[in-house]
Amino acid sequence: MMQYKEACGERISRLAFGAMRLPLLEDGSIDQGQVNEMTRLAMESGVNYYDTAYPYHNGMSEIAIGKALSAYPRDSYYLVTKFPGHQFMKKYDCEGIFEEQLSKCGTDYFDFYLFHNVCENSLPTYQNEEYGIIDYFVRQKELGRIRHLGFSTHARAENLEAILDFLGDRIEFCQIQLNYLDWTLQDARDKIELLGRRGIPVMVMEPVRGGKLADPGEKNTERLKALRPDESAASWAFRWLMEIPEVTTILSGMSNIEQMKDNIRTFTGGKPLSREEWDMMLEIAEGMKNGVPCTACRYCCEGCPAGLDIPMLLKGYNDMKFAGGFTVSMQMDSTPKDQWPDSCLGCGACAAVCPQQIEIPDVLSEYAEMLRKAPSWAEVCRQREEAAEKLRSQGK
Repeated sequence: MMQYKEACGERISRLAFGAMRLPLLEDGSIDQGQVNEMTRLAMESGVNYYDTAYPYHNGMSEIAIGKALSAYPRDSYYLVTKFPGHQFMKKYDCEGIFEEQLSKCGTDYFDFYLFHNVCENSLPTYQNEEYGIIDYFVRQKELGRIRHLGFSTHARAENLEAILDFLGDRIEFCQIQLNYLDWTLQDARDKIELLGRRGIPVMVMEPVRGGKLADPGEKNTERLKALRPDESAASWAFRWLMEIPEVTTILSGMSNIEQMKDNIRTFTGGKPLSREEWDMMLEIAEGMKNGVPCTACRYCCEGCPAGLDIPMLLKGYNDMKFAGGFTVSMQMDSTPKDQWPDSCLGCGACAAVCPQQIEIPDVLSEYAEMLRKAPSWAEVCRQREEAAEKLRSQGK
């Protein structure tokens, strides 16, 4: 039987269908037939939370989810989407985008609606009174066209409190990136503790880190199989999250029927993780990190002539070493240029006092090169907007 949890006055399935990685046909378009079948299986199994967003699949995800859910009574599921204030746009047309979303999804209201990725880079956009983003969607909630208003974020933990202060009681829930690796790699533990103190329900994205935790390596997989032979590595990742009290639902970006079936097995049966198993997952996460062993003691900062926040930079380096640079690139875009790793003077004062004996100038030099090769978040947004505009011009 599907597990549920109460939040925002609603009974929400612990497993949510995330629509960012839908199955594709050979031409790159969404496989609507498979999406329909996955949705049928999800609905029959008790999944009631369906999360999409304006830019997913170059604007086509909302249409696909709307078509798939049109076969079911409107009050039998929660439909969720987001306003793209995190993207660089020529015009933040709240009304135009919202009306388009309602039309694409074939509905006259959204159950849950989010300000998409309120972070260091996008906060000024959401705060801009000329755009009127916050006021517009608060008004749509008052009109009943949005039932619950929240936000998603990839912000650094130390900046989340300022975002919460700005949004205040206008939001009811928050969606963050959370998994057993990011518990420490992206300071998700600190985010959870802050949201918990504020009584804000948490919706989880990236529970298996874009699929990387579904295959944590041969040795780790063997270790998990020895304890639970019939469960996948992804199942372990989901069960780990279910033990966190603040977590309401866990979005899985499922791309095929088999992933859906495996996830349904996890959320409808089996036993919870023991405390020993939960701690073991954190031990596995530490072994998966292939960066530097920075403990953020900050000894390195005291004598840095460039005034760099070295632990912050080393954390970004570790994250990028593990999985590329989407979140890191976005966060660095909002960091003053004189705080980037290429501002390191190479004097070695930091390395001389590092208890972990990290060759910090060498690491920062490597990190600077990694950032040079990674597309900026602004460039990613521009490419997405161009792709979406091309599809719209073709009438798709």
